[in-house]
Order: sequence, then C-alpha cells, then structure tokens
Amino acid sequence: MPSPTSWSGFGRSLLDFLMPGACVLCRRPHAPHSTPDGIVCGTCMARVVPLTLPQCYRCGHPRLSLTLALPPARPAPGEAAAMPSTVELSPCRWCARLAPEIRAVRSVCRMDQGSGGELVHALKYQGWHVVATPMARRMARLSWPEDVLEERAAVVPMPLSAQRLRERGYNQAEKLARALSPHWRIPLWSDVLLRARHTRSQVRLTPSERTTNVSGAFAVPESRRATLRGQHIILVDDVVTTAATLNAAARALLDGGARIISCVTFGRAPDTGDRAVPDDDSLRN
Repeated sequence: MPSPTSWSGFGRSLLDFLMPGACVLCRRPHAPHSTPDGIVCGTCMARVVPLTLPQCYRCGHPRLSLTLALPPARPAPGEAAAMPSTVELSPCRWCARLAPEIRAVRSVCRMDQGSGGELVHALKYQGWHVVATPMARRMARLSWPEDVLEERAAVVPMPLSAQRLRERGYNQAEKLARALSPHWRIPLWSDVLLRARHTRSQVRLTPSERTTNVSGAFAVPESRRATLRGQHIILVDDVVTTAATLNAAARALLDGGARIISCVTFGRAPDTGDRAVPDDDSLRN
C-alpha cells in the first residue's frame, strides 16, 4: 500500500498537471518545483539589477570610484615617468542623509530598471506576500562590514500603522524580516518598534516633506526597552528612497535603548548622478 508520502507526492504532481504554476511577474506557466519557491521564475529573478560597484563602504550606494587617479606629472628630460598618484573622493553624498548613529545600509537592487520594482510592487500592493522568500534570499547574500556581521543581534521590521495594516492585511517589511531571520541565524523582533501614529504615503512627498511626515512616528514600548538595551539592530524595509523613514525609525530604536542601527532593504530608489547599469548581463544575477 502506498505510503502517505507517496500519496502526497502524487497529489502535488497531479495538481501541477491540472493547474501549472505561473510566475507572479511574467505570468508564464512554469513547474513550481523548477524554482526554489515556485512563485517567481528564474528568468524574472535574473532580471533583478543589482546596485553597481564600487559602493560606499558605509551606505552601500554606488560610487563612480573609490579613488580618482591623478594624471602623472610630466617627467623631466632623462627621468622615468612617475607612477600615477590617487586622491580620495569627497565624502559620499548619500551617506550625508543618514543619521550619524546608523552604522551601515545595504540594498539589493535598483528600483528603476529590471524586475526589482515589480517584485516590490507584487509584495506591497498585489498581495503576493510569498515573494518575500526569494527577495530575502537575495538580501541575505549582501556583504557587510565585519563589525556588523559580528554584532547584529536581531532583525526588526519597519512597522505599519494600524490603519495601513488593516488595508494591506500584512506588513511587507515583516514578511521580509521573517524570511531573512533564518538565513542570518538571528531572531526576529517584530514587537520592539511600533508606529506611534498614522502617516501619509511618502511616494509623492518632497525630501523635506518626507522628514516632517515621519518625525516622531515611531516608538518603542516600555516593556521592550530592556531587550533592546545595548544591541546592534538590523532594521528591515522593502525600499529606501531618501532615508527619512529609516532615520526616524532608527532614532526611536536608539531612544528605546539600542546602541547602534544598521538597515537593509530590497530596493533602492535611483539618485541623481548614479552610475549606469552595467552592460554585462552576468553582473545582474
């Protein structure tokens, strides 16, 4: 007599035959077991365009170069040409928007090209919360400064207001943080940071309006301050644009007892002067 496992496998195969899986982005049918999650096809995941290298060591934003080569001095007659010297770039302009207490920020991809924006849209607005799993897998592979790797104590999702949570049905940042937690083998603390008040959507606001909109919007419950005390927290969100929301949330965590904050997002909005996307498709995986 077939075992329950055999029947289960037969049931899955029959379901795949009758109702083949389809990618949530391109809608093309595919065998669910052809991808690790059976929800986003490999082609669409390969179209995610990563932030270009080199990147700022602190904020992870693309830079033209870590150093700029100076033209070699003209040699005197009979002298060998001097080796070119270098000069450090001015401080990273994207870092300047971060609160001083934020140690590092990392993001997977650009939001203006490739499939990164489509993934975020499917997660945030179309109800496909399961896409958080392959998104978190990409987030887990990001590189960090050594001290962040050694010190990170927990992942904390960017909270939604009660009104937004009712409208959406779930918190997309919490889905990402929950999927990311086992990859990094650190706990998820979903109750240490709350929205103290409802805020307008940041989408159509100017940078200064964004800062005003989220000022004082977050709080740490008194009962969770002992948990946070002295810890290095990784704040998780789906997208970062001007960093206004990250700064406001980080300040609340610091006021609540955390020692230092780092942040990770899946997407990052393009900034004026960003480098172009590399032509080599192999760099996009």
